[in-house]
Amino acid sequence: MSQGVMIATSIHGQIPHTLATWRPPGPCSKTASAALGADQVVVLSSPFCVVSFSLAMSSTLAILFSVSLAATAAFGQATSPAQPSASAAPVPTTTRASSSFTPLASKRFEYTALPYKADTDTGGDRGAQFGYNLCNSTTEGPTSRCQTAMVNSIDDFCLWGPPEPNSLIGNVEGEAVAWCTKPGRGTRVIPAGALTGVQFMRTKSYVQVVGHIKQTQINLAANDNGGEMDPHGADRRGNPLGGLVFSNAFASNGGNNNTYQQVVEWHNFMGADRFCLKACDPKDPDDDKFCEHIFDRIGCEYNAPAAYRDGVFESCEGENQDFPGVYTNAAGQVTTYKQPPESAGDIKSMPYQPKVPASSNCVTFQSAALYTGSVGGADATGASGTRSAATAVTPTATGSTSASSNNAMGFTAPFGVLVIGSFVISAMIGAVVVL
Repeated sequence: MSQGVMIATSIHGQIPHTLATWRPPGPCSKTASAALGADQVVVLSSPFCVVSFSLAMSSTLAILFSVSLAATAAFGQATSPAQPSASAAPVPTTTRASSSFTPLASKRFEYTALPYKADTDTGGDRGAQFGYNLCNSTTEGPTSRCQTAMVNSIDDFCLWGPPEPNSLIGNVEGEAVAWCTKPGRGTRVIPAGALTGVQFMRTKSYVQVVGHIKQTQINLAANDNGGEMDPHGADRRGNPLGGLVFSNAFASNGGNNNTYQQVVEWHNFMGADRFCLKACDPKDPDDDKFCEHIFDRIGCEYNAPAAYRDGVFESCEGENQDFPGVYTNAAGQVTTYKQPPESAGDIKSMPYQPKVPASSNCVTFQSAALYTGSVGGADATGASGTRSAATAVTPTATGSTSASSNNAMGFTAPFGVLVIGSFVISAMIGAVVVL
């Protein structure tokens, strides 16, 4: 039924004079609750109130008053706006400890349907997840706690770094946040000039980005020799807790740049003004071996062997490396390195030197074209031509909608104004009836 006022009469041409029954605006019945006599009139207001009359009294004002009340309720219903939802940062929800523990590396997420926090184990020794995984433009900036990272190309990747300045990464690895080369993902943005040399490598089993960085610009202490982040940790909740990585760069993705796959196995070493981040293809049967997480004391050189050249920015195709920690000794035997515990002191020597995989089809770039540290950076220009910078994608907060109304213009009005308006309508109806 339309949201207006309808008058039904069976009064044999006479004007009704008594307000027999009236139900106030609210959840009233849609039809009269009793049969009407020949001297009654029913006023129906969409679709929730019934007003009926009889001829027992003599007052035309009664019907006008009743019509105005019904009109008031009808117009009040029509002009009540839908409650808008906030467009601010994703709203934290209470994280409850799950009845059964699931390691972070065993959890699966879609990039377009991320939870507010991936880590739900608040009962662990390390407490609740420091940041959040549902990130957008409202969380972006120098204080962002976003813990969802990307690694797609030489101009579109993230590194894990401390949330506060002058921090030792080993002390805050559980609280590390995403620092990305471009805005649009709700993270912190790596300042322009912080990256002084980068190599992006794509192989059949993983993608890897390595290089040199002025680490104080992403909050690492100047003298920090580093540490490792990965989706495991001693309690299997990950470092950082709940930290997720996604990519559209894997061969198994078929070149679909609009689809982001969760990287199940990855590792990121930061420190001594160098970095390496390897993201292993989840479709590769050896992803856990290429992205091994137990050699946290021997750094980038042994976990991600590559050409670490300061001042050079290049994107290459390459061969797979040997599994980290696996090497061939002088006797020709394939051996796995056993890392000594920290209690044994500093590692002063290694029994092998890792092989740097062969690379090909390298394209060099100018750093100023890659990393602007702000919105609207220039396209990346390579030595062999021009390539466009990857498009930034902003995730939508699950369950969040923009403010809207049930009517096209989003009209709102105080209830008092509606009352006055309904009385005016009533007077007009009364004048027509009298004439």
